[in-house]
Amino acid sequence: MAAPNNDSQVPGEPTATGTSLLETATSAIQSFAPVNNIHQHLCAFHFYADDMTRQVEAHHFCGHLNEEVRQCLIFDGPEKTSRLIGVEYIVPEHIFLTLPDEEKKLWHSHLFEVKGAILFMPRLPRPIELHEMEILSKTYGKTYHFWQVDKGHPLPFGLPQLMMAFTRDGQIDQDLLHNVGQRFGVDFKKEREKREYIPGLVHGVHPLANAGGKGLKTVLREVPLSPDDVLPPGAARVFV
Repeated sequence: MAAPNNDSQVPGEPTATGTSLLETATSAIQSFAPVNNIHQHLCAFHFYADDMTRQVEAHHFCGHLNEEVRQCLIFDGPEKTSRLIGVEYIVPEHIFLTLPDEEKKLWHSHLFEVKGAILFMPRLPRPIELHEMEILSKTYGKTYHFWQVDKGHPLPFGLPQLMMAFTRDGQIDQDLLHNVGQRFGVDFKKEREKREYIPGLVHGVHPLANAGGKGLKTVLREVPLSPDDVLPPGAARVFV
């Protein structure tokens, strides 16, 4: 059930035995509370906010900050060697509605993903999965990917990229969908029928969400920088 890897290989030597032993020792001593808080595995699909033709499989490993706010680490697969490619933050509708209008554009709705069954929880019993889907259908997410694995980059090159989720039929690449369905044993058509009863957002999908239906591109812009303006007195003024 391994996720498909691109041809790019991450540079570096294989993990040495000494490193593995050290990791075993540190894991027995140190606390990994933020990572240990992860309790859900969601599989979904994202596209780049400025190019819907660039679509990727995204495995979310999520934990709750509280009852309503989740934070997820996104990997390109579910294996131990999968690459960390991004992050997503998930909030319910009523919190999303409090965001400034300019901020709302950066968030995407999950309603179509849930109702269309292209958001699923691998190997989870259906009653538990459906309960979670009922909750997620009423949420919005903000996602950035750091590693453009679809381009075959060996490391996370370039700027973080804002990602979006699908909002209607005809958008997702059917070959990508079929590939994932085959590997995880998911019949998306049948799952979609089982989710017809799930209610939508109370106020409907906000018109500013999902980039307002437009493309958004992440860019880097140079600005004037005076060290005397930004550094406290006595701080080292060293520029490379």
